[in-house]
Amino acid sequence: MSGGPFDISFAKSSDQISAILWAGYPGEAGGAALTDIIFGQYNPSGRLPVTWYPQSFADSVPMTDMRMRPDPSTGYPGRTYRFYTGDTVYSFGDGLSYTDYTHHLVQAPKLVSIPLEEGHSCYSSRCKSVDLAGSRCENLAFDVQLRVRNSGRMPGGHTVFLFSTPPAVHNAPKKHLLGFEKVFLGPRGEGDVALEWTCART
Repeated sequence: MSGGPFDISFAKSSDQISAILWAGYPGEAGGAALTDIIFGQYNPSGRLPVTWYPQSFADSVPMTDMRMRPDPSTGYPGRTYRFYTGDTVYSFGDGLSYTDYTHHLVQAPKLVSIPLEEGHSCYSSRCKSVDLAGSRCENLAFDVQLRVRNSGRMPGGHTVFLFSTPPAVHNAPKKHLLGFEKVFLGPRGEGDVALEWTCART
């Protein structure tokens, strides 16, 4: 238990430790909840909400330096899953379960068109990026649908993340979380997950 991430590489790399369970601050019922998980009465399905950095990150980056974007000229690696370029102990969204899940893409757009006003510079020159602020953002949306299957013998919950990877220009993030949904499935069960992206949420 801990209030936040720290470097547990010693446990992750140890042949004598077969599992790691992080509970944060689980409250007064936390002991009973952990017991249910350890003895297999409940199937864990949590995902890490933050990046777990190695000790070298804490040693080299002052706590007062809260810049998000990396700075190659100084070796600053950036922060958060969106910009951090260094090694991690665990990544944002990592998590395990007592069962296995498979995914099948049902529906997703192959192309998303962005309307441009008349006379926009991208009509006459090759643009590396387009600002979606203002009127170009209105009514711009798409859906992604996945079929998720619990291929194991235990019921459980599974979280599906939808990320975007912007072009590597203008110091853009490596990836960006667009949405997520959690589905609960019985043994050998299937379910559809629909994720809707709208420009206003970005």
